[in-house]
Amino acid sequence: MPQPTIRTVAAHAGVSKSLVSLVLRGSSSVSDEKRTAVEDAIRELGYRPNLSARSLTQQRTHIVGVLLNDLRNPWFVDCLEGMNSVLQQHDLKMFLADGRLDRSSDESFVQSFMDLRLDGLALVGTRMPTPAIAEAAALLPTVVVASRDLDFPGVDVVANDDELGTRLAVEHLVAQGHRRIVHIGGIGAVADIRAQSYHDAMTAHGLKRYMRVEQGGMTEEAGYDAATRVLSTQPRPTAIHAVNDIVAIGAMTACQELGVTIPQDMSIVGYDNTSIAQLRHVWLTSVDNATAEVGRTAATALVERIANPDRPGSLTLLPPTIQVRGSTAPPA
Repeated sequence: MPQPTIRTVAAHAGVSKSLVSLVLRGSSSVSDEKRTAVEDAIRELGYRPNLSARSLTQQRTHIVGVLLNDLRNPWFVDCLEGMNSVLQQHDLKMFLADGRLDRSSDESFVQSFMDLRLDGLALVGTRMPTPAIAEAAALLPTVVVASRDLDFPGVDVVANDDELGTRLAVEHLVAQGHRRIVHIGGIGAVADIRAQSYHDAMTAHGLKRYMRVEQGGMTEEAGYDAATRVLSTQPRPTAIHAVNDIVAIGAMTACQELGVTIPQDMSIVGYDNTSIAQLRHVWLTSVDNATAEVGRTAATALVERIANPDRPGSLTLLPPTIQVRGSTAPPA
């Protein structure tokens, strides 16, 4: 027999999922009649998260669960440092889980977070909305960090203004005289926003005929493969804007192997301004998306949601800047 979910509880009780969530959180805004109906449905169905959710209103663990997209990306480390600085001030500790090896493990991680009766949940980075994540977001005070893929009621989203950041990158290259600018894209809603902003910025500068989006991914290997395809075309572009720094590093490697000199023959701009971009032998021009500030803002939102779980969800976009280093120059 399948494990009952918040949906089956709602259907059995004849109420909405959000009302079941309110009952599980112990909200006083639910009528006695509907509260009784939900509690009866939970008992009759044997809904397992019931005890965990009820404990959230009765005691604190002072621990928040953090589900990451891919800890290999140094951006996440910088973001976690920002989050931790705020959480420590509020006597909160982090339990970390990295779902990169098997996306199906996301469901077991969030179930473990609920079973451990954690105070809150932070979903960091790109991930697809699954029933398990939706259910966890309904049961636990939740904040989504650096992602635009998840849109749940009563959940706060804190991210970088990716549209502005991409526009800054394109405008920097245009100001240096570049016209044939290629964008190496990625995966997920944030990557889609950056690709669309590249399209809009190129169009705004009258460069629509030079536009090219080369689909890649979010890894160094994807950047290498995409850049290799780009470099094999004629006329060859003079600049590449990558969806993130890791992809930009892959593009730089492709250039080096094919004898394309950076920045004399090819300018490259990354995104995220990670610690890798700041290494002297890399010295990558990159969009700084206020990584630590994103983490601090997200942690503050999570603390406030733990204190007031019934308030409406919010979207906060932090403004980026561009850090110019040695990977960009006027075209030869």
